[in-house]
Amino acid sequence: MRSDVTHFECEIAEGIATVRLSRPERKNPLTFDSYAELRDWFRDLHYADDVHAVVFASNGGNFSSGGDVHDIIGPLTNMNMKELLRFTRMTGDLVKAILGCGKPVIAAIDGICVGAGAIIAMASDLRIGTPEAKTAFLFTRVGLAGCDMGACAMLPRIIGQGRAAELLYTGRSMSAEEGEKWGFFNRLVDADALEAEARALAVQIAAGPNFAHMMTKTMLAQEWSMSLDQAIEAEAQAQAICMQTTDFERAYRAFVAKERPVFEGD
Repeated sequence: MRSDVTHFECEIAEGIATVRLSRPERKNPLTFDSYAELRDWFRDLHYADDVHAVVFASNGGNFSSGGDVHDIIGPLTNMNMKELLRFTRMTGDLVKAILGCGKPVIAAIDGICVGAGAIIAMASDLRIGTPEAKTAFLFTRVGLAGCDMGACAMLPRIIGQGRAAELLYTGRSMSAEEGEKWGFFNRLVDADALEAEARALAVQIAAGPNFAHMMTKTMLAQEWSMSLDQAIEAEAQAQAICMQTTDFERAYRAFVAKERPVFEGD
């Protein structure tokens, strides 16, 4: 998997990719280029055998301030409808790429996490925050709808319809305590322990059956649009596929031998 990216930071070590947005002095805003490069990187991740989990980290005490006011919002006011739709589809494709990358993504959120940054956090599988984390879907603050990059579909499923509606209508910040209480954050940790906690969780997950993790992530996304009967059948098929893996056999042999299984992802 490529780590030689240009418009965001990426480190890969021991099966864990740690990515973070650049320019901490600006609270890590997104640009046209970073949107596109992140989209392409997450798309390629599905085919990367050397990465088993991703930590999307904060940088300089903040996660992301969202779309850059000068590099994105300003130019958007001068675009025609075709150009605007090309942009909004590209940003939505980033969310699709995160959901479809086949690898668990853990967002480690400190400080400001707003706009498109909040969307990236929302699209991640797991979220660990700090008490200083402030998350806002502030699209109404710039005269836009709250229905951006899948927010109206995904956020209610995480924190509930009424709470999501409040955040998307008002654009107000959700405090860390609210986020943990509402289920947006899996847990809160001190800022100086944030990245280590996120990496430890990534390592724990990556030590598991990674083909099966890919199937879990796939089902979590696909079953949104299924009836219960369809979901049960889809899971029956998915589990039957996983039962053909060598990791399943390894787990059985380890259980019989009263040992801990060592999974290899095949």
